[in-house]
Amino acid sequence: MKGLVQRVSEASVEVGGREISRIGAGILLLLGVEQGDGDREAKDLCRKVLTYRIFPDDTGRMNRSVLDTDGALLVVPQFTLAADTSSGTRPGFSRAAGPDFAADLYAAFLQFARADMSADRVAEGRFGADMKVSLINDGPVTFMLSTRDRHGR
Repeated sequence: MKGLVQRVSEASVEVGGREISRIGAGILLLLGVEQGDGDREAKDLCRKVLTYRIFPDDTGRMNRSVLDTDGALLVVPQFTLAADTSSGTRPGFSRAAGPDFAADLYAAFLQFARADMSADRVAEGRFGADMKVSLINDGPVTFMLSTRDRHGR
């Protein structure tokens, strides 16, 4: 499972010209589900995202998490994060989980996040939709997190 974490001042998602989600300061997470991922990977990545210290403390050092700052989390499914880009000029998607399984694991990730932070601070994109994602990246601060290295795959 992969997550592109972006510290944002604000972020939103539109589907069909209509805004479906918006957050203020916090994290925009683009979430990719790969073959072999499961609840363990979703829990591990969720814990890491929520506790990753990317917000400044009183001295300006990145030493606070989204939980510490009472920030918000917007989770957007992004299957292209699972792409194989190792050869050629066209990405391959054989590493991506199938759509039904990925949708279920995306929903599980959202449940884990809502269990760890107040549910009204967790917003979501729409799985399988053509989304327009807007953000103001604060910093910019962007990190790629993955469970693959942690689980030996």
